Amino acid sequence: MNRLVSAPIPGLVRELAIPASTGFFFNTMYNVVDTWYAGHYSTEALAALSLSFPIFFILFSTGSGFSTGASALIGNALGKGDRREAALTAAQGVILSLLVAVMIISIGFVVTPTLYRLLGATDQYLQLCLDYMQIILLGCVFVFLFFMFNGVLNSLGDTKAFRNYLMAATLANIILDPIFMYGWIGFPAMGVKGIALATVMAQGGGALFLGRRAWRTGLLHRSEGARWRPDFRVMKAITAQGIPASLNMVSQALGIFIITYFLSTYGQDVVAAYGAATRIEQIVLMPALGLNVAALSLAAQNGGAGRFGRVRELAQTCLRYGAVVMGLGTVLLFFGAEFLMGVFTTDAGVIATGSHYLRIAAFLEFAYVIIFVNTAILQGLKKPLLALWIGLYRQLIMPIGLFWMATHILDLGLNGIWWSIFGINWSAALVAVYYARRKVAHLEREAG
Repeated sequence: MNRLVSAPIPGLVRELAIPASTGFFFNTMYNVVDTWYAGHYSTEALAALSLSFPIFFILFSTGSGFSTGASALIGNALGKGDRREAALTAAQGVILSLLVAVMIISIGFVVTPTLYRLLGATDQYLQLCLDYMQIILLGCVFVFLFFMFNGVLNSLGDTKAFRNYLMAATLANIILDPIFMYGWIGFPAMGVKGIALATVMAQGGGALFLGRRAWRTGLLHRSEGARWRPDFRVMKAITAQGIPASLNMVSQALGIFIITYFLSTYGQDVVAAYGAATRIEQIVLMPALGLNVAALSLAAQNGGAGRFGRVRELAQTCLRYGAVVMGLGTVLLFFGAEFLMGVFTTDAGVIATGSHYLRIAAFLEFAYVIIFVNTAILQGLKKPLLALWIGLYRQLIMPIGLFWMATHILDLGLNGIWWSIFGINWSAALVAVYYARRKVAHLEREAG
């Protein structure tokens, strides 16, 4: 019997969420390692990575979004007992990820210089950003492949493979970053280019490792129903699920652009402080991301099986676990802000600015849990539009107006930006939980 539609929900949430959270922790630690090395290399290098993060995040969010769409469809098919449809979707997802990666590379090389200039990068600062991002762009094929392979594995409830890869990749990054940056053991000194090269090498290893694990599931075998010629019916279905999820995550990257645009008027030190502080927030939010994966995988399979009572229980369980863990995160951020910022930089101004933001953000973390869990459940039920609309609201529509009002009309400075972020995300969380509950109840009535 399929355990994901029969075993107790609390145990399944822990079984999926803990490895996923651990994996995301090491994914963030991977980025933290890059940030730490860049910060100790120079403030300019740290600012270049901070400015590059939105573009880097667009690449990851696009790959992750299409993976989410494929995972939802594969999980629904498995919940219905249709393994051949699941295998067909898995194979077409891999083909689609390659096509999208080629498109992203082509567009990226054209638009990134203009994006950096819009954010205030010029001269050496601009060159540092381009040195980093052009290498990252060339490696994005690996990003799209390992996300899609991970989507196949997540649909089956396997969150351990991604964790294992990221643990190994983080260790490799700790070793490779200084070798390539400083030119140790005979390598040329490459600075920020070395950080990017280490990242691309790890992504290539991840695509290989997760690809082998996905192959072993059988869902990529022709004998199971996989087809390796483009099937536009299936690609259209994946795209319909994946684009809202991708756009939701891309809106987060665009939101970072907007925040960075307003912060850049206060100088590179403020941009560097926000970049380091968001890395710290990402670490605290690791359990929430694990709950997001568990919610998506379990909602997809149980929704496919028509077991909506278990979907409601899933939402309650994830929010209960999230409240406990984020309570601990709030204490850590509020009381440990200076220490945590000091890990990334010795610049007193950067530490002070980042610490002030973190003390406000400490009381925001559970709002993210509410947003992530409720949008993930609807994505698993093949209703991805809430995530998109919530993303547009909290990343684009509200920030543009509120940040401008806070800084230009009310003259609140950085405090106006920080508290605008707080209000926007809590209001989005309340909308998300209300809408998701109504939608699940509606789907249950339709199922009869």
